[in-house]
Amino acid sequence: MKVRSGIELSSLSDIGCLRTNNEDSFGYWEPEDDREFPRKGRLAVVADGMGGYEGGQEASRLAVETLVAVYRDSAGNDPQAALIEALQAAHHQIRQYSFAHPELRGMGTTCTAAAIVRGAHRGADGGQSGGGDYDALYYVHVGDSRLYLIRDGQIHRVTRDHSYVGRLVEAGMISAEEAETHPQRNILTAALGTNPDLIMDSPGFPEPLRHQDVLLICTDGLWGQVRDPEILAAVENKSAELAGRELIELARERGGPDNITVEILRLR
Repeated sequence: MKVRSGIELSSLSDIGCLRTNNEDSFGYWEPEDDREFPRKGRLAVVADGMGGYEGGQEASRLAVETLVAVYRDSAGNDPQAALIEALQAAHHQIRQYSFAHPELRGMGTTCTAAAIVRGAHRGADGGQSGGGDYDALYYVHVGDSRLYLIRDGQIHRVTRDHSYVGRLVEAGMISAEEAETHPQRNILTAALGTNPDLIMDSPGFPEPLRHQDVLLICTDGLWGQVRDPEILAAVENKSAELAGRELIELARERGGPDNITVEILRLR
């Protein structure tokens, strides 16, 4: 796996303390060809499968492999369009696999993918504005895995949870704090492969990134046990690898009821 200078990367997954298999999958990709790198940048993906012992594993694996392959092979110059195409392809691939394997019917997965691409700033209207080149964040998201942006001592959740409890929070019926311990917080309202129509979140324009920004993608096995301020404290002033190990260990100390996956990307 090629990782160019300019980023510090850590990708870790742990089975947790109660599960007998790991239904999470993750991936990181950069083009081998230096001429392709300005167009494609860096891609990180995390998926949390569901659907039984084999179904969840296969769904998350297919999601990561398909998304990376389609993004890699896309011919256009719009990273966001390439991510959307790749997520749709992963959705269809999982559904086709479940039809071919009836014993896995109902298999599905969350999927959160982030691309870091250097390019001139585009405003909300799609037009370029001044300021020169910089790293920009593009992403697609479905389910309740999370993408965080950590900057200047603050942690911001970029994605929203596609879950029953997430809907309650958005409707103002419960607080975000109450949602963290709600008994139905694991009921998803959207996932790859489960329904004919794909519901996804995709930003209208990229987020400008700064030197020393940290992107963190994780499954609910982490955020369900470790609060956002604790994630922030673990990431600050530590290497990406050390921070990832500390976060996984903290989730395990609190029972580790689910698989735990975390990818950390620090811009250098």
